[in-house]
Amino acid sequence: MKKIQLNPVGWMSQLSQVEVSRLEDTTNSELYRMFRNCCLAVLNSGVDEDNYEALFSPYDSFEIRLIKRERGVKLELINPPEVGFVDNRLVRGVHEHLFSVLRDMLYMGNKYAFVHQQAPLDSSGITDMVFDMLRHAKVIESNNDLNTIVCWGGHSIGLTDYKYTKDVGYQLGLREMNICTGCGPGAMKGPMKGAAIGHAKQRFKEGRYIGISEPSIIAAEPPNAIVNELVIMPDIEKRLEAFVRIAHGIVIFPGGVGTAEELLYLLGILSHERNAQQPYPLVLTGPAGSEGYFEAIHDFIGSTLGKSAQSKYQIIIDDPAEVAKVLCQGSKKVEQYRLAMGDAFSFNWSLKIEDDFQQPFIPSHKSMAALNLHRDQPLSDLASNLRKAFSGIVAGNVKAEGVKQIRELGPFHLSGEADIMSRIDALLKQFVAQQRMKLPGTEYQPCYTINRD
Repeated sequence: MKKIQLNPVGWMSQLSQVEVSRLEDTTNSELYRMFRNCCLAVLNSGVDEDNYEALFSPYDSFEIRLIKRERGVKLELINPPEVGFVDNRLVRGVHEHLFSVLRDMLYMGNKYAFVHQQAPLDSSGITDMVFDMLRHAKVIESNNDLNTIVCWGGHSIGLTDYKYTKDVGYQLGLREMNICTGCGPGAMKGPMKGAAIGHAKQRFKEGRYIGISEPSIIAAEPPNAIVNELVIMPDIEKRLEAFVRIAHGIVIFPGGVGTAEELLYLLGILSHERNAQQPYPLVLTGPAGSEGYFEAIHDFIGSTLGKSAQSKYQIIIDDPAEVAKVLCQGSKKVEQYRLAMGDAFSFNWSLKIEDDFQQPFIPSHKSMAALNLHRDQPLSDLASNLRKAFSGIVAGNVKAEGVKQIRELGPFHLSGEADIMSRIDALLKQFVAQQRMKLPGTEYQPCYTINRD
């Protein structure tokens, strides 16, 4: 049996005895099991695998324990994966990420009663929680330079797309912009890798590569090796809110349902009348040959949310330098607006996010079948429901609880207005044909059926 003890690093090295005792109280909870799985994912950092069973099954004997010390708490790893070690020493970045998991899952989880699933339910309380978790992770204090670009895109992308994400990241890095992604492989890794080279060329030593995940995603998509700030939000809705509140601009690369979910979430928010005047740089971009992908996305948005939603973004094909220029210019408009509003540079408090975009949506056969996918509702509500539909498909594709439901009860059933369902069906079929649902080489079995009213 292999045992490794780790000293605390960062903020977690400064805990009081009361705080340590509270951490100990979580060790018999369901949350602690989730904490164990997230730590196992972190120890597999850099492994390209989106099947949680394949990732976890070789490590049934892995355990992680808290060891109370006068100056804080140590972690003890029992039978950890060898991939996290070099010459029998744990990789330093992995060491730091393990204590990030401890901070977010157990310390903050205990503070906000995730153990009992009693997190704040009102809108302002949720935003305050998101801010507090980012502040404890020290994301906020370093976010005043208006240079954080959030990059969204698929974890399952081909080599051409991947190289393009690196090229865009490189151009952003040359302009001393920092990168925030979902922290996994593919379009989440490429921009960070490119930016790291751009930062090195500019001798920019404050490069930040922020990865924001959530428990059910990180278990299927381990953090990539470039991430130097890891944050784990309690659910997908708070993860998405964290992205849009700290971003000074967003770039979206080709992806699958998860990327479509993110775009619909943001467009639903930007379509709110209180956000109409707020500059929010948003670029959809990909290499030559991706025109068809973006035409399909653009047509889908136009046919469901309308021209107003289409006006919220611009599409740039095969021009990384132009993407970086547009985002840099956009960040200056963000600065002017925040100064005029008296809003913080580090956290976008003035962005209005409706309650329906904040409340956790738990995909199940019942909740997926109940989604209102018709046009006879406000556009923001339709955007929210479309987002939930795609979120459920992400769960059925890669999340442990979703995969289990599909295995036991069959695919989710989505029903709605015939034209909308036909457009969803066509978009999803394109994702499948382009191998954007699962990592390349993996045969995809749909976790959904499309029904037209």
